[in-house]
Amino acid sequence: MSARLDAVFSALADPTRRAILSMLLEDDMAVTDVADPFSMSLAAISKHLAILADAGLISQEKRGRVKWCKLEPDALRDASAWMKGFGQMEALDFDAFEKFLEQELEGGAKSLPE
Repeated sequence: MSARLDAVFSALADPTRRAILSMLLEDDMAVTDVADPFSMSLAAISKHLAILADAGLISQEKRGRVKWCKLEPDALRDASAWMKGFGQMEALDFDAFEKFLEQELEGGAKSLPE
């Protein structure tokens, strides 16, 4: 699963690829339509699409002469579950923790033989 998460987060690290994913939220798109709003070559867009496809974030299908891109929303499930794991940790109250440590250290120092 680690390699898969690495591929997903690596793909998401690029703003062009995130923009492409946002566009594909609307509907499937032909590669030429995906490339339209960007000021880069079709070859450059194709490289971005290949990275997204390798990460499993999109799928590509040839329909006639046109290559179509489709968002694969389940691909983000593992990454989402991994990130949610961090949200389950409660924020520490450092003042209370400091008081606890002081009490423990004071209590421990009193019980130590001199």
